[in-house]
Amino acid sequence: MTSTVFTNIGELTTNGDDGVLSDAALVIDGDRVAWIGPTMRAPAADRRVDVGGRAVLPGWVDSHTHLAFAGDRSTEFAARMAGEAYAAGGIRVSVERTRAASSEELRALMAERVRAANVGGTTWLETKTGYGLDVETEERSARLAAEISDDVTYLGAHVVPAGWHADDYVGLVTGPMLDAVRPYVKWMDVFCERGAFDEEQSRAVLQAGRDAGLGLRVHGNQLGPGPGVKLAVELGAASVDHCNFLDDEDIDLLGASATVATLLPACDLSTRQPFPPARALLDAGSTVALASNCNPGTSYTTSMAFCVTTAVLQMRMTVEEAVWSATMGGAIALRRHEGELPVGALVPGSRADLQVLDAPSVTHLAYRPGMQLTHSVWQAGQRIV
Repeated sequence: MTSTVFTNIGELTTNGDDGVLSDAALVIDGDRVAWIGPTMRAPAADRRVDVGGRAVLPGWVDSHTHLAFAGDRSTEFAARMAGEAYAAGGIRVSVERTRAASSEELRALMAERVRAANVGGTTWLETKTGYGLDVETEERSARLAAEISDDVTYLGAHVVPAGWHADDYVGLVTGPMLDAVRPYVKWMDVFCERGAFDEEQSRAVLQAGRDAGLGLRVHGNQLGPGPGVKLAVELGAASVDHCNFLDDEDIDLLGASATVATLLPACDLSTRQPFPPARALLDAGSTVALASNCNPGTSYTTSMAFCVTTAVLQMRMTVEEAVWSATMGGAIALRRHEGELPVGALVPGSRADLQVLDAPSVTHLAYRPGMQLTHSVWQAGQRIV
């Protein structure tokens, strides 16, 4: 294996016991981090990269995306910006176009989105099915997603497709459709929301996923108060995502549980929903993740830097909290923060996923909003940007 030492790091965010180091160095050996410490003590390596005083931090871990789609919903976006309320029904427009796309077209679209995420510093990425809503297209979406992403989530329970009764469709989601996607997915998700699936239906979906050996995730409390958080905590879901409308009980439940509150600020801007109570969640002891929610209807971006900036400027998170939530928080939401080659941190033994900013500190992510600050990106020890 080839080793590389990164020297002259102005600020190194480790997400480990060492916290943030100044005038630091980092050594990667093959696909993992081998050493961190002061530049003056850096060991020899096969290659040397002088980052010129720039900041180095873990690559973004984007724990919530919907990349398996075809088509465009900019008309819907424009209508929403003109005052039309967001509702879950727009998903069906993407379903029609995704079903009509060829496998080659869909694979190319997904790969292009992953590449855009990499350019912005993302080095680990989850994506979901959910724009097929029939057995054939859900299976195809899961299979293609497994080729281009790191974690795949089955979201057959996105909305009820036209012509179906909700309970009958839940039977399809938990039966033949689950059997078809099972070889390609790690997670089971459900949109527990008005206009999608109620508490009883959501419970049935999640229990079927658990019985099939899948981890659980929940879309919840996005469009209004609801049972999503309580259901996620009760069933031990790894995360509940959106969390815009939380009461005190929801916040306390999340603070006392291992279920991550995944917040999606780019989506909230696009739908003009109130932002989730990030400060209250953090103060209650909740583990918070930030994710892009890249999708065609409500958050057509893979920019995790934009999400970090928004969380700081609009959601009362500190820069350090937002960066942690977009890296280690996402890793915990995907349960990728421990075990062999964990992600989300730059500590000895972790996977060598790192990004170099064209700035001396992570504060510049929010201090200079909208600026392209990604200088270079390494994934599993290989430079990809």
